[in-house]
Amino acid sequence: MMPAIFVVGTFVILPIAWAIFLSFHKVRLLGGIDYQFIGFRNFINLVGDDRAWVALKNTAVYVAMVVPAQTILALILAVTLNSGIRGKNWWRILYFLPTVTSSAVLTLIFMWIYNTNGLLNDVLTFLNLPTYNWLGDPAVALPGIAMMNIWSTAPFYMVIYLAALQDVPQSLYDASQLDGANSWQQFRYITLPILQPVTFFVMAIGTIGTFQLFDQSYIFSGGTGGPNNATLTVVLLIYQSVFRNLQMGYGAAIACLLSVAIVMLTLVQRRLFGGDRT
Repeated sequence: MMPAIFVVGTFVILPIAWAIFLSFHKVRLLGGIDYQFIGFRNFINLVGDDRAWVALKNTAVYVAMVVPAQTILALILAVTLNSGIRGKNWWRILYFLPTVTSSAVLTLIFMWIYNTNGLLNDVLTFLNLPTYNWLGDPAVALPGIAMMNIWSTAPFYMVIYLAALQDVPQSLYDASQLDGANSWQQFRYITLPILQPVTFFVMAIGTIGTFQLFDQSYIFSGGTGGPNNATLTVVLLIYQSVFRNLQMGYGAAIACLLSVAIVMLTLVQRRLFGGDRT
């Protein structure tokens, strides 16, 4: 077990302990590294930081938009592929392509689509619908990132759902059909309850991933979190604190609070979706 313990200790436990250590210190990076113990001052400053609350609000809104949508879309895609449609292997490859594409490349493609004269506004104009400045309007910038991530991450969770669906005993559907159950009743009373632990896993992993949104927000806003802090997320704020403002202790404090928030939300999801059955 020593190799595994060494890897986990070096790359998991040690960084966590180091982040907690930094959160209680003021770190000077220029002119020689120096650590000054300041207690809970970083956390106190965090409570009074308006940008931190904006980042937390944006991240919470983003999670609320993406996690349910990507979970439902993944389930729909999995059920569709599991229903025996023609050419399902090709559909699986087509659906899964966004997941294997680089996140940075996808972001650049969607920036072109979201351009004022881009593809999306052309489609909206053709349908006689209102167009938006997707990259410059604070009201739609974050939903634009959310739509991109729903499209790109749902196929990954689709594969998880598809594997679970193929393990559901066919005898349950046959017995329910003899009792007069239709397709919707089979899905509601057989499929969904059996998939409940899988749903917990998908939503927990999705929540952890969405809370750590960084690269898309960074590329969309050029690292500023704009327009008007509309795409500022917690992880982007950590980046700005450490690499722009050289406040490593303050950034570590934000990271610690983000970890606590993710753990608490995961426990709530476990309670709601019965994750203990796994």
